[in-house]
Amino acid sequence: FGEKIAEGLPAEVSAHPVVRQAYLGTEAHR
Repeated sequence: FGEKIAEGLPAEVSAHPVVRQAYLGTEAHR
């Protein structure tokens, strides 16, 4: 926890694969 995983504009960050996995999960975890 508390580790920066991406930096940039909101659109760039939300498209970042690590951010998507961290916040949205993966197909295997849904």
